[in-house]
Formats: sequence, C-alpha cells, structure tokens
Amino acid sequence: MQDRRRFLQHAAALGAGGLSLRGQTQARRAMPADQPAPTAPPATTTGPGVQTPDLKKLPWTDDGGVKVFQLVAEPVRQELIPGKTLDLWGFNGSAPGPLIEANQGDRLRIVFDNHLPEPIAIHWHGLEVPNAMDGVMSLTQPPVLPGGRFVYEFTLRQEGTYFYHSHMAMQEMMGLIGPLILHPSRPYSTAVDQDYVIVLQEYAARPNNPVPDSMAMEFNWLTMNGKSGPATTPLIIRHNQRVKIRLINLGMDAHPIHLHGFQFWITGTEGGRQPESNWIRRNTVLVGVAQAFDLEFHATHLGEWMLHCHLPHHMMNHMVSPVGPLTRGTMTGAGRGAGKMAGMPGMAGAAMHGMALPPGWIAPNANRVPGFPQDAYMEGPMAAMDAAVAKPETYGLPPGWSGAVQGMMTLVRVLEPAMFDHIERLRAAAGGQS
Repeated sequence: MQDRRRFLQHAAALGAGGLSLRGQTQARRAMPADQPAPTAPPATTTGPGVQTPDLKKLPWTDDGGVKVFQLVAEPVRQELIPGKTLDLWGFNGSAPGPLIEANQGDRLRIVFDNHLPEPIAIHWHGLEVPNAMDGVMSLTQPPVLPGGRFVYEFTLRQEGTYFYHSHMAMQEMMGLIGPLILHPSRPYSTAVDQDYVIVLQEYAARPNNPVPDSMAMEFNWLTMNGKSGPATTPLIIRHNQRVKIRLINLGMDAHPIHLHGFQFWITGTEGGRQPESNWIRRNTVLVGVAQAFDLEFHATHLGEWMLHCHLPHHMMNHMVSPVGPLTRGTMTGAGRGAGKMAGMPGMAGAAMHGMALPPGWIAPNANRVPGFPQDAYMEGPMAAMDAAVAKPETYGLPPGWSGAVQGMMTLVRVLEPAMFDHIERLRAAAGGQS
C-alpha cells in the first residue's frame, strides 16, 4: 500500500498526449447526428507523448475543427526479423497499422480507401459511435469494394486504449488491426513520463511460403508491433520514471504478458481507465483476444528487463517439433509442421552446418539423454543477430543479448540518466523512434 500511495502522489498532466465513391455524399447526409461534444478543454501533450516502437503515427489535417485522417487498407510486406518477411494485409504500409491518436471530445473523420482485392469494413473496437459508423459490412454499411471509399465520422465520447480492425474474420488474421489512443479531456490524476503502445499478433508461416495460413490454429511467428524478438525495439526508460505500457491483442490466442523486475498496476482495460479501487497489482496479465490492458509502474530498478508472452511456444521463432536427435547429421522438421528447422540459427543448426559450438554447451552424452534437445537448438548462435538488429535502442546491450530475445518478446531498459540521454541523442540523430 505504501508503494501504491507513493505512486499516486505524483499528480500531473498526461495528455494528448463501406460505401463506394458515389455513395460517399449520401452516407454523410444519412449519418445520425451526434450529441454535443464534452465542454471540458482537451488535454495537451506532455513529455514524449504516446510512443509506438516500430510503428508510425497516422497524421491528420484540420477541416473546420474536424480531425481528418487518411486510412488505407492494402497488401504489405512486413519484415518480422532480418531474413524473414511475410506478405500480409495492413494499413498505410504496415501490419499492424499506424497509431491513430486523438482527444476525448474531438470530431474525427476517417477517409478510408480499400486497396485490397476484396470487400472490407472497419470497426472501431470499443468506441460508442453511431450505428452507421460501426463498420459491420452488409449490416451497418454497404461493403467497401476494391477501389472504393467510405468516410467514417463521429465524435469521441471516451478516453483510453482502443483499436481499429477489419470486421472480416480471416482478414484480421492477415494483420488488419491498428491502435487507437484517446486522451482524456481532463488529465489523469497520475502522470506518467513514458507511454508505450504494443500490439500483439501471431502468424503461421509454412515452409518457403511468405503468405501466412490464416486458417491455422497454431502459430510459429509471434509479434509485438509487427516485429519478432530480437528485432523488437526495446522500451527506453530513465531511472525512476513512471511508465505506462498499453497492450492490445487481436488474434487467436490469449497472451500472458509478464514483466521482469517489477510489479505493476492494471489501471485500464479496453473499456477505458478504471477507478483506483479496481486497480490490480500484478506482474503478469493475461491479455485475451480483443482485449486491451494499461499497465503502470515506477521504474525504480536499473537493468535490462524482459517483457514477454509467457506461453513457452511463443518465446521462440519459426518453431516446429523436433524429431529424433537433431544435434548431429540431418535436421528434420515435422510434427506441428508450421516451420522449417534447416538453416535456423541455433545450436542444432550450427552443428548441422559445421559451425563451432561454444565449449561446454552440449554434453558429450547429450544424444543419450531422453528429451534432448529442448532449448539447445533454439539458442547459442542467435547472438549472431546482434549486428543485424542493432539500432539506437540496443546500444550498450551485452554481446549475445539477441540470443535471449525471441518470439513475442521485447526489453524494458531502465537506464542511468547519462546512458538514457546518450541513447536519446542517438535516436534523435537517427530521426526519432525506431
């Protein structure tokens, strides 16, 4: 309770941080009128604002007090880690799509264009909008046909962590989701210094096929903001800062997300910020399908801390079932069948290709031990990826760090001020967040 009391004493501002083309005008005319917007002044952005590692923010223009966003659904090529690129469907060049950021009380107009080969409609998950804007194809609106456009327009009544996505089931599994953050008209009573958004997704990529199997029920590529570890960009925190991490999940699996080194408060859900009496102290939160959670904590402990899904099969890349002794001779992938062992980084791959393994990593009698190999074939030479995934946010990590980060994993780096400031300068020189 004492820790919670200290956490709550820091009060300050956290701010703002389908129709065809010919049917567009008619849709606007038929759209039900909204109630007047809240009269409280909008929040203003403080600090770095909401950060979306590996994702961009969607820009907007002003049209007489209406914020206008241009959103495009289109095929995208998404690099999960160096050497592994999938053909996905996303928004404005990425899967997940870019962050839409606005304030409670804003009037939004999202001009949506469909560059996909089939119809689509966009749902604003959790938002209380007029029925005609809800984005359910053939129920609340006509389908947005290939090459077509639909204009969504509504006033924001809520605040919190939300998201937008296609309301077509298999399209969701191809990557069509994006974060939507609404800042409160009156600032939260507890300010944070760093505010991050992470979108959780999963794909099943068959051998030599860059198009994921959207019918699959098991997945071998698990991502945070479209990247798999170690390509995920670490979260950079100055020692003693207060941090919010917003987790969003839309896929087939629930993900128990665990933070090393800290206990956090669950302060919000996909229903918005929760009353203090409902806050829950945890270090692991099960983010169910179509859910969002806001985690807040005080970064008092220096170090490199992992943030990851705790499902064992989600802590690796390109996972398949081993068959027989894999550290000698021919390597074979079978069983789950969603990937391909040959050529994978790891100890078995190193042995197969004649690479030298670190002394002592494999016992001389390893192949006589029932159950071998387990994690041995996933680790070791993964360290070779350090250089391939280097960016300002990885500066100063120990050699071989990438061998510990795979699948739905990233790092929370709590740094001394001098190191934090140095990395911030590196980021600025590189053009901003990675």
